[in-house]
Amino acid sequence: MSDASQGLRLYNTLTRTKEDFVPIDPQNVRMYVCGPTVYDFAHIGNARPVIVFDVLFRLLRHLYGETHVTYVRNITDVDDKINARALRDFGGEISAGTLSLNEAIRRVTEKTADQFHGDVATLGCLEPTVEPRATEFVEPRADGKADMITLIQSLIGRGHAYVAAGEVLFDTASMLDYGQLSKRNLDEQQAGARIAVDAHKKNPGDFVLWKLSSPEEPGWQSPWGRGRPGWHIECSAMSAAYLGEVFDIHGGGLDLIFPHHENEIAQSRCAHGTDVMANVWMHNGFLQVEGQKMSKSLGNFYSIHELLETDTFGGRKWPGDVLRLAMLMTHYREPIDFSVRKLEEAENTLRKWKRAADLAPVAGGRLPAEVVEALSDDLATYAAFQQLTQLAGEATDFDGDGENAAAAALKTALAFLGFDVDAAKVDEVAVAKAIAHRLELIAAKNWAEADRVREELLTQGVQLKDGKDPLTGERMTTWEIKR
Repeated sequence: MSDASQGLRLYNTLTRTKEDFVPIDPQNVRMYVCGPTVYDFAHIGNARPVIVFDVLFRLLRHLYGETHVTYVRNITDVDDKINARALRDFGGEISAGTLSLNEAIRRVTEKTADQFHGDVATLGCLEPTVEPRATEFVEPRADGKADMITLIQSLIGRGHAYVAAGEVLFDTASMLDYGQLSKRNLDEQQAGARIAVDAHKKNPGDFVLWKLSSPEEPGWQSPWGRGRPGWHIECSAMSAAYLGEVFDIHGGGLDLIFPHHENEIAQSRCAHGTDVMANVWMHNGFLQVEGQKMSKSLGNFYSIHELLETDTFGGRKWPGDVLRLAMLMTHYREPIDFSVRKLEEAENTLRKWKRAADLAPVAGGRLPAEVVEALSDDLATYAAFQQLTQLAGEATDFDGDGENAAAAALKTALAFLGFDVDAAKVDEVAVAKAIAHRLELIAAKNWAEADRVREELLTQGVQLKDGKDPLTGERMTTWEIKR
């Protein structure tokens, strides 16, 4: 364990203060982050927590040792939206009896989960230590790990849940300090309720732990009939299965504070009889697109895959590490305006860093203490990036003999932060193809498209020079790396 680990401070949503991080067990630092519901491709708002907590995962591994950190990020593969997507995509086959609903659901979730994994890998994110699927933790398990049905039985037995109208509901009034995370007072919620309360609920805020499934819906056998779990109980079971009843850090987006994380806390604490579920709760801020809330109705709803593979945002594809830097240029707790301008700024910054880092042959330098110190202050990425810019300047100005220490340190820091330090290498075959295509466009007098190809190469650090072959007099184009 690094001595620097004693300086790690994190903002705790539960206490609304920045605190010294003291792990329960320094030999096994434990973190849980809510993962995607795999009914559709992950959107760019989903990318932010994945990137933010990947940085924290990397920092914890540096401070406490790679083998001493357990990071759990779940896959939610049981959800009514998934059921609806399966019926939409495979309704004909289901009606014809050639495909069961469960098989259709599996097809939907496998496809979207695979795409999610590919997308976040392109964004430079490490795989979590464990990635449990919700469907694997509904029923009691042979390995004895926590499961949803057993947790619900425990809540009923402890007087915190009840059965009504075919559902099992959590009794919020049974928990005296319910609402600590979101700072919502239960009495105020009940008095201010503006919608009719379901007749079978004791209190307006009571939430579903288990609900019955119709024959056309997926379900599991339980003491309360064939049904499926509520959303919140899933994370309580999966976190307990791998991290225990109380663990160090729970993360996710700001939108999850209420009701999801609040209800996770209620379930877990009441089922286990503990004072807390996690010691530190961390939440990243909201994301807007070009100054507006992301919405399909506004036409500004983009998946990670679209940004990586199509020209639907800003008229071009965006490299994964450019998207990563754009997300990290704003402090994780602040709202972020995701824009073409921000991506262009990130791309230009990253290009300068990588060219400077490329002056070192390998990433063999020591990780700069100043970068670790910045990140240890509640993931102050902006301060860390100021250090990278300073290193880039020192690396570029270096004209001495021997190793360029600043370039080596910069390359190490970039790799540590999840950026592809080999991306500065130019794909000569790809450049040759682009030049040939541009010459064809010039011959066809498609000047606008030819200029676009030139500009796209320039963003990759490739400067084109047009001229004539001295022997044949034919038009030719040469290129060089623009440093």
